[in-house]
Amino acid sequence: MLYWAILFFIVAIIAGIFGFGGIAAASAGVAQILFFVFLVLFIIALVARAAKGKTPR
Repeated sequence: MLYWAILFFIVAIIAGIFGFGGIAAASAGVAQILFFVFLVLFIIALVARAAKGKTPR
């Protein structure tokens, strides 16, 4: 999922360079949403691992 966030971020940068404002804004928005979804899933995984009593490596 982080791959998709980075991909949409790169598309937003390229679209912004070429002046496609609408596409850049849409891609940046999707990248931001995917990043936060990834972040929430990562935190949930850390909490679940800590609840099982295992420490992260």
